[in-house]
Amino acid sequence: MAWNPVMSLNPLRYLSCRTIAGMARDSLYRTSFFMAFSNIISAACGFLFWIIAARLYTVQEVGLATALISSLALVVLFATLGFDSSVIRFLPLEDKGKVISTSLIVTAGASILVGGIYILLARVLTPAMTLWQEPGYSLAFILIALLNSIAVMGGYVFVADRKADLFFLQSLMQAIRIPVLFPLTLLGTLGIFAAIGLGYLAAAILCLAKIHMAISPIRRQVDGEFIHRSFRFSSLNYLSSLLYAAPTLIMPILVLSLLDEAEAAKYYIAFALGTLVLIIPSSFGTSLFVEGSHGSGLRRSALRAGGASLMIMLPAVLVLFFFGDFLLGLLKGEYIEAFGLLRIIALSSFPVACYSLFIPIQNVKMRVESILKLNAVRCFLLLGLSYALVSRFGILGAGYAWMATYLVIVLWVGRVALRERWL
Repeated sequence: MAWNPVMSLNPLRYLSCRTIAGMARDSLYRTSFFMAFSNIISAACGFLFWIIAARLYTVQEVGLATALISSLALVVLFATLGFDSSVIRFLPLEDKGKVISTSLIVTAGASILVGGIYILLARVLTPAMTLWQEPGYSLAFILIALLNSIAVMGGYVFVADRKADLFFLQSLMQAIRIPVLFPLTLLGTLGIFAAIGLGYLAAAILCLAKIHMAISPIRRQVDGEFIHRSFRFSSLNYLSSLLYAAPTLIMPILVLSLLDEAEAAKYYIAFALGTLVLIIPSSFGTSLFVEGSHGSGLRRSALRAGGASLMIMLPAVLVLFFFGDFLLGLLKGEYIEAFGLLRIIALSSFPVACYSLFIPIQNVKMRVESILKLNAVRCFLLLGLSYALVSRFGILGAGYAWMATYLVIVLWVGRVALRERWL
């Protein structure tokens, strides 16, 4: 059977050796699968990390650590300044050295600045979290934010240059966080956070070395012309990314404020496990963005990515829906109380997948304003509904808010798809 890169709905077709070999040569599938494997490795390591952390540390220490890690992710999100999307969109079109060096230097500097501002605000707005008053926590937080920023931007460079195998290697390097959990138990919450930081240190070193050797030498200068040319695309994507990611990162802090440390830990673990399924559409979406930026046919690539995502997601969702309580129980018995939330998050994967594939299509078409509007709706709906429903239903209310928000988004995406005759 000859390899035809058009998506087929016959699952037996993908068991052919010829077909598998053809998919390995196809850049869309190759990038998608490497990214999916990378994210699966990261998720598996993350799940194992939290299993071990849950057994070595108290629920209260885990709850505080999840809030700290969410704060770190929020800082890195603000520090990207839209260069994550610009690297993918402009690396095929511009001088690679200028794009990479500018992106790394600007985002690294921004991570230090934003991290410092966040600590000052946290001392005022969350006085109950006394860890922000300790200089050791503050310095560790800023340093880890810097390492995280370098690792994140380096990963986008690998993907943009169609070197997703290096992205996969980067994910493997971060697994060092697991064994170092054991000697750091005496540090409590800081031990969990320090383990995460050592993983980012290994990934950052790998990124800088591989980029310099395999893609382009890193220059110690910022190119103002590239910033000017990409400013509109970067800035709108930056605002859009903030609106997209901020609710998810704020939620553990919101749950901690409305409920307690134990409920925040249960929410975080259930959400992290439930969103594992989203690795698939997210990987195909990023690959779709890369291929579209390199000039591949968008409609054809989108249909292939959508069909492959659906076929791989379905069995994963069924496993989480029917056996998620067993997976939660691997951590500790008390985490099984989050099984209801896990089921809702798992079922929500299908509408989330529609969103994950819609965004790169709009990015390739340079329709960043529409992404900004959609993410604004998502942000206000998710945070508003979560605040109202968590107060009433506990962590289950966060699941109701998540599902309702994405059902509204699917209606939006469907309207656009009908108008542009994608359906």
